[in-house]
Amino acid sequence: MTKETVLPLCGLHSPKAHWAKDDKEVQKDMKLVPYKIVNKEGKPYIQIKMKDEETKVFSPEDISAMILAKMKETAEAFLGKKIKDAVVTVPAYFNDAQRHATKDAGVIAGLNVVRIINEPTAAAITYGLDKKGGEKNILVFNLGGRTFDVSILTIDNGVFEVLATNGDTHLGGEDFDYRIMDYFIKLIKKKHGNDISKDNRALGKLRRECERAKRSLSNQHQVRVKIESLYDGLDFSEV
Repeated sequence: MTKETVLPLCGLHSPKAHWAKDDKEVQKDMKLVPYKIVNKEGKPYIQIKMKDEETKVFSPEDISAMILAKMKETAEAFLGKKIKDAVVTVPAYFNDAQRHATKDAGVIAGLNVVRIINEPTAAAITYGLDKKGGEKNILVFNLGGRTFDVSILTIDNGVFEVLATNGDTHLGGEDFDYRIMDYFIKLIKKKHGNDISKDNRALGKLRRECERAKRSLSNQHQVRVKIESLYDGLDFSEV
């Protein structure tokens, strides 16, 4: 399930990426996303044109709450019972403000957030490393949609402690998509003299096909990107 299927919005994704960031980081993000990031009371908000053409402004917490609410609904349908409590994971590098924002999103979604835990800790628990006795150090790396981070954890009789964490908040699957997109945007401008970087409709089509191509390249040496009527009736096809 993607965030785009949860929300009837224009290509909305990665609201978590904008939480409690400084202006320099938000400015960098603005170049990568198809929606507008606006300043509201000194905080980054997301401005989106809905399907009915109405423009609305949401906080990252609001958007994430919608996603959590949808996941809650999906889990309840699968389990056949109501869910009230939840443990929510966050990147190990999240500061107190970002963790608080995550908890707020859970509350807005109608969840009682019992605990916020670090993603590498959750990964270690998933692999059952907390069940093995003794003290040990482990390395957990996470390559996600927008970030790549590495954490060193120590586990002592089921108790976790994050010793160190570092990473790049602009190195993930979506960043790979943007690199492919940037290549084709420049190629289109060079071949046809058209700059589609401001055309949200064309960018949306290109983004979907670039992501598909990226996935295909996991098991193929090359892939052709084909888009019917990308812009001005032009059919696009490139390897």
